Formats: sequence, structure tokens, C-alpha cells
Amino acid sequence: MSRGGTRQQTLQWRTEQLSDALRVGGQELEPESVQAGTALVAKVEERWAIKGGRTVVALAGATGSGKSTLFNALVGDEVSVIGARRPTTSKATAAIWGGDDNPAELLDWLGIEARHHVRDADKALDGLILVDLPDFDSTQESHRVEADRILERSDVFVWVTDPQKYADARLHNDYLAPLQDHEAVMLVVLNQVDRIQQDGGVERIKADLARLIAADGAGDFEVIGTSARLRHGLDELTSAIGAVVAHRNAAEQRLIGDVKGTARNLLRGVADADPTLSKDADQKLVTSLKQAAGVPVVLDAVQRDYLRQAGQHVGWLFTRWVSALRPDPLRRLRLGGTAERPAITDADVRTALGRSSLPPPSPAARSAVDLATRQVGEAAGAGLPPRWGDAVAAAATPQDEALADALDQAVMSTPLRARNPLWWEGANLLQWLLALTAIAGLVWLVVLGALGFLQMPQEVPTWGPLPIPVLMLAGGVLLGLLLAMISRAAARVGSRRRRRAIEERLATSVAEVSRKHVSEPVSAVLARHTQTRQQLQAAAR
Repeated sequence: MSRGGTRQQTLQWRTEQLSDALRVGGQELEPESVQAGTALVAKVEERWAIKGGRTVVALAGATGSGKSTLFNALVGDEVSVIGARRPTTSKATAAIWGGDDNPAELLDWLGIEARHHVRDADKALDGLILVDLPDFDSTQESHRVEADRILERSDVFVWVTDPQKYADARLHNDYLAPLQDHEAVMLVVLNQVDRIQQDGGVERIKADLARLIAADGAGDFEVIGTSARLRHGLDELTSAIGAVVAHRNAAEQRLIGDVKGTARNLLRGVADADPTLSKDADQKLVTSLKQAAGVPVVLDAVQRDYLRQAGQHVGWLFTRWVSALRPDPLRRLRLGGTAERPAITDADVRTALGRSSLPPPSPAARSAVDLATRQVGEAAGAGLPPRWGDAVAAAATPQDEALADALDQAVMSTPLRARNPLWWEGANLLQWLLALTAIAGLVWLVVLGALGFLQMPQEVPTWGPLPIPVLMLAGGVLLGLLLAMISRAAARVGSRRRRRAIEERLATSVAEVSRKHVSEPVSAVLARHTQTRQQLQAAAR
């Protein structure tokens, strides 16, 4: 058996692809198929670890096919017991041709105790281990189990049938049909052709058997006709077996066929194409999460907080104390911070504060989130087999508490304030100047009143018909009120801009939560599906 060529690399590469596919996607594939694939990977490793270049050829057939007689004829000795009672063969018997290596390890792995070394062995069959199996349709269950066990580990199959049972459903449905990838390591023998009396009958039955095998999908075969009793066709059969043995690659061929068939069977558990996340469903989810996270409440508080701060900076100086008495809307929600430093850092979130004081999501908001996550799962899992679809749906539906905490922390860690506008400083300075002017005018008038009360002479400067102190008082008050009104109107515009800016920040934070808790888990399942499908296709190709 060659161990260094391309065939070995192909077998090892295919087995690695199958093994990786089972590791990555085994949970979402059919358990029975996964179990069979895992057992096959183990079998490949065990078979490849056995030293030597032996080829195991199993004679398999139904009761009465003359399989044991044919075995003895090929061996040239009465090795397998033949009797009138059926079934006769209860344990497998191995005949060993030549070879310099010790076949004991391989035969132990096969579980065959009855061993016969062929004397005067044909050099063309050097390295052959021919196995006579119990009947695969035996009435004894232990016989059938023994036959199936060794067939599972054999390198080459020689299917022996007879003119009466060549169309047997068990042979075709249970054995030949599943072996569509093993044409290179199979031979088909029609034994007991001496029982066919009519002229041309042998060729017609051989042709019909070949047709049935082709219909099974096992391949196109030239059926070998034999008669063990008359030793008819033995040379042709020996030559065919010798040709398989001479290539020294039957074990690899058999195992490659097993890997291809198993991978093809597992491919039924994956989709033909890879679905993707729907952007529309993802956007609906972000919108629903924003509602559930209380973003509208936060934005209202941000807008009110901007107007409150504007009132403290650019409002009329004599009524600013009223704004100072109003509660901080963000602090009431345990939110705040500036653009430079979030209100609560990641470390803060993990320690004392833990949660904001935002109201919990309403039942309608929770229902919207549930609906949105289901839509993400359904859109991403569309076209996937049920197990993969369920995995996608589970990934798209995180635990409520985990998602709620993540949303709350996202809002808490998002800066909800920014630098004050520069015009606030200019308006504040102007308000102070106007206030001081009004106060100076008022003080001047008070002094003038006191001097008048004391009947002291005084001279009041005027500007036009109006006294300057009156102009200072009235102008400072009226212009201050007018500036406050203009500033308040500008602050309303600024509050809407601030709301939009903070809304973008919160949308980014909520989208990150959506990505981390929904999109990434769903994408991970889809990535595993893609890898599983690609590796199974590679193994089956």
C-alpha cells in the first residue's frame, strides 16, 4: 500500500475537511449522520496507523450463493467449512497471500481469528488478505452483525450472488446503493452459472445484474461469471482481484469513497447557499431597541437640560435664579457627562452605580424588540435547514436581562452633553453689561432722589428729552429682556441640534449593542454554516 503519494494527501485532506466540518457544525447536523462521520474519521485514523501494505478483500454474499465454496476454490484448500445446513459460516475466515510484513495487527483490527496462510501463493496476489464473511442475510443476527462489521473495515468488496438471488432487495438496497463512491474497489460475481441451462442465459442474467447495479447508482460493472464447482471463471476473478491488489491503493480508495459518501450525506443538513443578515431587519431592530432603551426619554431630558443651561448662561440676569431652582433632568435619570468624559465610565458601570433611573421598557416596547429579533432571525435563517434555522433564531434572541442591562449601560456610558456654544459667552457678557447699566441707572436715580429730599442743588444730564439715568435703567432692563428673548429663541434651535447630535451618539451605542448581542451571534452561526458547507463540499468533491 503506497503511503507517500497524492492519494494519501487526498485522503488525509478530505478527512481533515470532514473532521473540521463535524467540529464546526456538528451541533446543527443530524445526530446520526454526525455519529457516522465521527466514527469514519476514527476509522481512517486507525486504518492509516496500521503498518504494512496489505489489501483486505471481502467475499460477501447471501445464503446459498456458494461464497464459501468460491473462497476455498480461490485459496486452493478447504479452509472455510461447507455443509448442508445453512447458514454455515458463523465467523469470518482470512486467507493470507505472501507479503513480507506481519498481518497480525491488521487482522486484529479486523477482529478475525481464523487465519490461513496460502501455500505456493500466486505472486500476483502478494499482499492479499481474502476474507470469507458470514451471510449478510443470515437468519442468525450475530452472523449479520459479524458480516457488516468486517465489511465496514474491508478495503475491497467482492459481491457474490447467484442466478436465483441476484435481484435480492437486501443486496441492492442495503449494500450496493449506498456504495456509489466505491466503484474502484468493488467486483461483482455471478456464481453458480453452471445451473443456467438455456443458451445465452448466462449473458442475459449478467447483463440484467449489471443493469440493476447501475440503477442502484453503484457504477457500471462487468459482471464476472463463475462456477466454483466446475472452476469456471476463477482465472478471470483471480486476475481482477490481482489487478486491485497490484495498485496498492485499495485502502485509500475505499476510505476516500467512505469520506465522500459520508460528506455527501451530511450535506443534506446544510443549505446550498449562504444567507445574509437583512439590513432592513437589522435597522428595525435598532429602532425597537432605541425605544426599549428609553432613548426618547433621554432625548427629551437632553433638550430640556440644554434649555435649562441656556437659561443660566444667556437668560435675563435678574431671573436666572429661577432656572437654577429647576432640577437637572439628566441628573434625575442618573445620566450626564460631557463630550470629554462620559457621565459613567465602563469601570463605574461595573461597580457602584450599575443601572440608570430610566423607566423600564413598556410591554409594547418589549413586544417590539421581540418581534424585531424574530424578524432578524427569520430573515437570516431563511432557506436554512431546521436545525440551522433554530440556531440562528436562538442567536438572534438573547436573554432579556442581558440585553436590557447592555442597553442601559450603553445609554449610561454615552456622553449626553457637549461644550457650550461660544455665543453663550458673548450673550452672557452683554447681559452683565446691560444689568450693570440698569443697576447704575437705578443707583443714580436713588442718589438724585435722596439729594432732592435733602433739597440739595443737583443737575441731571439728559440725552435729548430724557434723563440719562432713566435711559440707563430702562435701556438696561428692556435690552436685557429683549436679548433674553432672542437668546431663548436661539437656544430652542440649539436644543434641537443638540438633540439630533445626541440621538446619533445614542443610535451608535444602541447599534453596537445590537451588533454585539444579536448581529454577531447570528453572523457567527452563519459563518459556521458557511464553513461547514464548504468543507463538506470539499470532502465530497
